[in-house]
Amino acid sequence: MEWALVLKAVIMGIVEGLTEFLPVSSTGHLIVAGRALGIPREIELAFEIFIQLGAILAVVVYFARDLWALLGRAQHEPAARALLINVALAFVPAALVGLVLDDVIEAYLFSPWTVALALILGGVAMLWIESRPHTPRVRHVESIATREALGVGLAQLLSLIPGVSRAAATILGGLAMGMDRPTALRFSFYLSIPTLGAASLYSLLRSLERIPAEWGIAFGVGFVVSFIVALVVVKAFLAYVTRHTLKPFGWYRIIAGCIVLVLASIGWLHG
Repeated sequence: MEWALVLKAVIMGIVEGLTEFLPVSSTGHLIVAGRALGIPREIELAFEIFIQLGAILAVVVYFARDLWALLGRAQHEPAARALLINVALAFVPAALVGLVLDDVIEAYLFSPWTVALALILGGVAMLWIESRPHTPRVRHVESIATREALGVGLAQLLSLIPGVSRAAATILGGLAMGMDRPTALRFSFYLSIPTLGAASLYSLLRSLERIPAEWGIAFGVGFVVSFIVALVVVKAFLAYVTRHTLKPFGWYRIIAGCIVLVLASIGWLHG
């Protein structure tokens, strides 16, 4: 076993699990971490996709009871059925655009420079939205209307840019559409399952040939670490947003983006 590869997998799994569902951009952090660890570019993308599946599984496990009950109630309760339809509607915009522009995004936007700018601009947007007076109209996911779900779906389009963060785009989109933070976050989690699941499986099928045999164990380790860390983060973040704003994450994004700009400018990230 190549222990150096396993150590890199553990680090990447921790980064993925910590950042996938926080509004700080997991893709951006993984790009930077992958460059810093010297992971070959042709392996990096496949590895990121694989460990992302661990984080997605964490959400499914965490919400398993709620999701199972929701599916059961959807057979006879209009509100439960409407929520499932709204998740599907919110999923469609990013799915269609991502399918069409996937190669373009991968070729031109996966760089530390893009990540840095997206982190900074996203942080500024987060601080601005959180500074505005906010009187939520929607306080439960089953009260979300079709218009509001589509608004979140359109906001999710921004997450196709590395560094923007799917979580940030959908949570801020939910706030802008009149949801309170817990509702916006829960809808973001529900939406992450089809969005990240479909994107990861599609990309993984296209990337299987990039996985060298010697990386097999490392991929498995990264998956497990990502799952465990993400499971903890999901629970902690749900508790956090009931009492706090997202401003600390906005400041973090701005500081992190500035650091990435500096590191990229001196060539340390091999931009």
